[in-house]
Amino acid sequence: MNAHSYNIEIVVECGQVEESVLGIFHSILLHRSTGKFHYRHEGTYSVGTVGTNDVDCEFVDFTYVAVASNALDAILRKHVGAFREQLEQKSINGVAAGTISLEFFQKRRNRWPFNDECVPWEVWNLQVIERVLSSENERVVARETAGARLAEKVASIVEAVGRHEFVPKMPTQSDLSLVFETSLADVQPYLFKVYHTFGNTGFSGTSNNPNTVGSTVRRLFRDTLTL
Repeated sequence: MNAHSYNIEIVVECGQVEESVLGIFHSILLHRSTGKFHYRHEGTYSVGTVGTNDVDCEFVDFTYVAVASNALDAILRKHVGAFREQLEQKSINGVAAGTISLEFFQKRRNRWPFNDECVPWEVWNLQVIERVLSSENERVVARETAGARLAEKVASIVEAVGRHEFVPKMPTQSDLSLVFETSLADVQPYLFKVYHTFGNTGFSGTSNNPNTVGSTVRRLFRDTLTL
């Protein structure tokens, strides 16, 4: 199975990285989560409700909707926080770039003694370009423009997930954990993982032009769908 890939690029000020990534990933998971399944017997079940929260960003003029789950939010914040810390260490001449990915997968059972096989079916690659701004005026403009750009990205995400090009079929009770993350008490997202990479960003060592990074990213992503 070939996973469907979506690639998103954002350019943000250093203080906006964590909120921007969380806003995008929470927006995706909102559409990739269900309420908890409650089985009466095999083949018959009810689905619980999914609560939502409006989250106001502190460093970006943007509000996003997230699943009301402290456990899910904690998982995302752990990964996004680690990504932000490492990204800051990669800065060259005030610019840094890295990719953090949200991958959805399902498991296929293997015969003993082999582990279950994880098969990705959708991957969201978020290329983040971080800039350090020197003046307060620049930061004010960055706060406003970043919010507008995030709103556009989220609108594109909603349109993309609405196509339902591939979503795993509803499993039987015995196979529920092969498709959904069942360990959370208040929500049931599709199985997912978050990971990040820092590759060659195209810096020459003297360039401080973020377009250098952006052009490299676009070349890397030329064969996949970009939002």
